[in-house]
Amino acid sequence: MPNLFRIFYLLLSCLLLEACDQPAPPATSVSEAGGFRHYTETGDLDALRERGVLRFLAPRFDEQGMLPSDGLPVSAYEEVAEQFAASLGLVPQWIYVDDFSTLIDLLERGEGDLIITNLTHTEVRAERAAFSVPLSVVDEVLIVPERLRGKPVEDLGPMTVSVPAGTAWAESLLTLAELHPQIQGALVSGELSDTQMLDGVASGLYQATALDADVAEVLVESTPGVAIGPVLHEDRDIGWALRKNNPVLRRALNDFLISSRVVASRRTQVHRTWEDIRKSGVLRVITSNNPASYFLWRGELMGFDYELIRDFASKHNLRVSMVVRDTPEQMYLALQQGYGDVIAAAMTNTASRQKRGWVFSRRYMNITEQFIAATDMAPFDDLSALNGKRIAVNPEHSYFDTLMALKQRGYSFTLEEVPQASSEMLMAQVAEGVFDLTLVDSHLAAMETTFRNDLQVVHNLPEQKQIGWVVRQDQPDLLATLNSYIRKAYRGLHYNVVFQRYFSEPKTIARYRDQRIEPGKDLSPYDDLAREQAERKDLDWRLLIAQMYQESQFNPKARSYAGAVGLMQVLPRTGRQFGYRDVRPPEANVAASVDFMEWLQERFPATLPIEERVYFTLAAYNAGHAHVHDARRLARQLGKDPDRWFGHVEQAMLLLSQPQYARQARFGYVRGREPVNYVRQISERYVGYLSARPPE
Repeated sequence: MPNLFRIFYLLLSCLLLEACDQPAPPATSVSEAGGFRHYTETGDLDALRERGVLRFLAPRFDEQGMLPSDGLPVSAYEEVAEQFAASLGLVPQWIYVDDFSTLIDLLERGEGDLIITNLTHTEVRAERAAFSVPLSVVDEVLIVPERLRGKPVEDLGPMTVSVPAGTAWAESLLTLAELHPQIQGALVSGELSDTQMLDGVASGLYQATALDADVAEVLVESTPGVAIGPVLHEDRDIGWALRKNNPVLRRALNDFLISSRVVASRRTQVHRTWEDIRKSGVLRVITSNNPASYFLWRGELMGFDYELIRDFASKHNLRVSMVVRDTPEQMYLALQQGYGDVIAAAMTNTASRQKRGWVFSRRYMNITEQFIAATDMAPFDDLSALNGKRIAVNPEHSYFDTLMALKQRGYSFTLEEVPQASSEMLMAQVAEGVFDLTLVDSHLAAMETTFRNDLQVVHNLPEQKQIGWVVRQDQPDLLATLNSYIRKAYRGLHYNVVFQRYFSEPKTIARYRDQRIEPGKDLSPYDDLAREQAERKDLDWRLLIAQMYQESQFNPKARSYAGAVGLMQVLPRTGRQFGYRDVRPPEANVAASVDFMEWLQERFPATLPIEERVYFTLAAYNAGHAHVHDARRLARQLGKDPDRWFGHVEQAMLLLSQPQYARQARFGYVRGREPVNYVRQISERYVGYLSARPPE
């Protein structure tokens, strides 16, 4: 080994493997944002929760923040990281570092909890830190003078490649120098930025440097005199890092990153006309998670509004994609911002809402508003009985206008405003004696009083109110089409059956209520098993539960006509290929399924975004990875994106059931509708589960 390279190797080992003692970085190299005091903590999530803070380590100036990247753009990291902290109930604290090479040192010493930047997963770093699921995969490339553009490594001649200390490129250079002795490595300050390194190559200060390919493609265009040279290392995983002794935090982080990517992939912000919706094949429905409009029962998506709007969509060959918001104002804002096409959440048509721009469809339900009280209050006919009472209301609900009108008429009750509260929550608080009364729509009162024996309707306001769906003012064709459906469907056979199911059948209401998926409740009898197995392969256990329901409805004795068995419908021969002699017991069945999922995931490019790998892996689990690859090839031929499932590869998959396309496919005919529905239904159920069980 040449002497210069030997010196470089020893210096790198010292920096990355801590073969020699390092002093703490100077105080001026680190600054904290948010006014929190400095402290040391190396504990896992429980310890962090005791402190109430999640500390993020990040480079002070990250020039990649404005650059496009596969996965999560660096500019979005701060927002995503803070959302993760909020999901855990922790306050985010940002700790900015001048010298990139000190990030892992600070993490290990407990001066931060997560490294938030484009951090390459390398063997040396993995000895000191744990990594999240990959946020992207990139190649590393050499940056060389313009005169060396297009030359392979062998033709570069003797060259010293300078890279900042602490970067992954320093490790990659070790391998390159072993293969090509004319290449030497040199470490420079970890505080130097990408642009400073490129400028150094352009000016002749450095003979060459290294960058991630996606960053290089952008920066090289604006740096005269330099060019992208040979690949230094292919397919490097990029992620965030945390301490190796923090497995609970890592599991929560991975679950959050996977789920947030899946949700984000469904969240398109665009104002669409009815023609746009028809062409897309998807109607985006904004709703609220409640027992009347939309909820999960066991593993099924249900709700009065959900079933009606799904019936409307099916009559126009559309599928529905649900966009959940908690309050009427949040739903209306999502509609105005273009996150959805229609609100279907039992919205009352009021004059004040119309004045603010809400555009209502024809009514699909007439209701009255009813006062609800505990069973020890006597019903009354005279509204003077309201005097002196404490009446709870969410100020965003239509009931607020009604109660304010009553106060203006001279009734002297106390209006208790409870922001963010659902009618269901307020009725529960009335039953507990927190408030005397609340006001709700008659169909909600019917549901709740059927299920509970500690509440009753004590007064019915005579004025009928209308419930409708809501669109934007720029959607006249959608409005007309919704109105046409309601005109034909209202009080028809389907409508009456659905209405009876949710509002008039005590046994059905009680059954749905008892097994409805709510925050804090288990998703299935196999939650613990799913957590244990999903953690082995960096999967989200809630996604595994959603798939489990699709496969067996949580029946461990389920068996298909093809011989697949158990919770995850694993074929015995598949189980044997992964070392499981008997896949009937739930533990072996789920374990074999998770191993198979990992194997399938590896059949697709590592460069696919997280959410697309989820969709392709699910499709392959159902139809076989060979058919999915056929669909990707066909998608490319059709001018669609072979790296995107929804609206692209799924469309090609449907065509593979047609003879003219199946004949040209390498693996022939496939019932394309099955994997398409499989991925759709699991992803919809998964998103529903996320609202009930956020990261823990």
